[in-house]
Amino acid sequence: MAATLKDIAKKVGLHPATVSRALNPRTAHLVNPATVAKVRKAASSLNYVPNPMASGLRTSRSHTIGVVIPDLTNPLFPGMVRGIQDTLSHAGYTPLLVNTDNDPAAEESVIASLSARRVDGFVLATARREHPLLAELATKFPIVLINRISESVQASSVAADEQHGIRLAVEHLCALGHTQIAHLAGPAWSSTGHERQQAFARAMREHGLTPARKPAAVDSWSLEAATKTALSMLDGNTQTTALVCANDQLALGAIIAAKKLRMRCPRDVSVVGYNDMPFMDLVDPPLTSVRVPQHDIGAEAARLLLSLLVEDGTMPVKHVRLTPELMVRSSTAPPQR
Repeated sequence: MAATLKDIAKKVGLHPATVSRALNPRTAHLVNPATVAKVRKAASSLNYVPNPMASGLRTSRSHTIGVVIPDLTNPLFPGMVRGIQDTLSHAGYTPLLVNTDNDPAAEESVIASLSARRVDGFVLATARREHPLLAELATKFPIVLINRISESVQASSVAADEQHGIRLAVEHLCALGHTQIAHLAGPAWSSTGHERQQAFARAMREHGLTPARKPAAVDSWSLEAATKTALSMLDGNTQTTALVCANDQLALGAIIAAKKLRMRCPRDVSVVGYNDMPFMDLVDPPLTSVRVPQHDIGAEAARLLLSLLVEDGTMPVKHVRLTPELMVRSSTAPPQR
C-alpha cells in the first residue's frame, strides 16, 4: 500500500497539515527549513508519491499545464519544453504538450481539448500578430507566451531580447566591413518575424546604413520557402554582401540558394542566422547565429505562470526579455566584392 501523509506525519511526529505544507513547493516557505528537510527525508524513505487528484479536489486545480508548440520538429523548441517541464515538475505540476503545425484550426482544437481536461493554465509558443483565439483564452486562463508576443492581447511573455540579438548580428557584419546588408524576414503574420524585421531596420539606422534591398519575407518558416525567397534575393544581385536571417532555417535556405547560384558562403555572401539551433556548428559552412537561451526561456515562462496561479490572475502583465549572444562561425567573413 502506498504511503500517505499520515504515515509521514506519524514517522516524524508532526501534524499531517504541517507535513502537507512542507511537501508543497508553494507553501514550504511557511515551514521551518529543518522541518522541511526532515519531512522530505521521511517521505523519500517511505517512497511517498503525491496524489495530484486528491490535491486537485481540495484546491479545484488539476496541477496540469497546457504547453502549445507550433512545430515539434523545429529544434528550437525541445530546449524550451525541457525548461518548462523541469520547473513545473519541481512545483508538482505536469505539462501536457501538444503540437499545432502552425495550423489555426488545429490550434483551436487542441486548446479546446486541453481546456476540457481542466488544465490550470497555458504556456504558448504559438502567436500570430492578430490572434482572436489567444484573446479569448486570456479571459479564461492564466497564460504566458514563449518566444512570441501578441499585438492583439495583453499577455505575459518570455523571449529573447530581439532588438539586442539582431543588433549583435548587424554590428558583427559592420565590424567585418559589410555595408550592403539585407534581411531575409520571417512570415508577415508571425509576431517573431515582424519583431525581428523591425529590429533589423532599427539596427541599420543606428549604423547609418540603408538596407541593400527591401526585406524579403518568406510565407512560412520552412527550408523550402527560405530557399525560394533567397534565390529571388540573390539572383543577379551583385551588391548584397551579407544576409541577416530571421532564424536558422531561413539562414540554411539562404546558403542552399547561394550554392544553387554558384555563390560561395562566406566569400560571396555572408549569412547570419538566429536561434542557434542544435548542430548549427556542424553544417557547411558552420553557421554564425544569435544564440537564444532556450532552456532559460522555458524555465522562466513556467515560473511566471506559477506566479500567476499563486496570484489568481491578479498579477499585472509582465514581459521578460533574456539576453542572447552571438556565436561567430565560418558563415561570415569580410566582403570580397
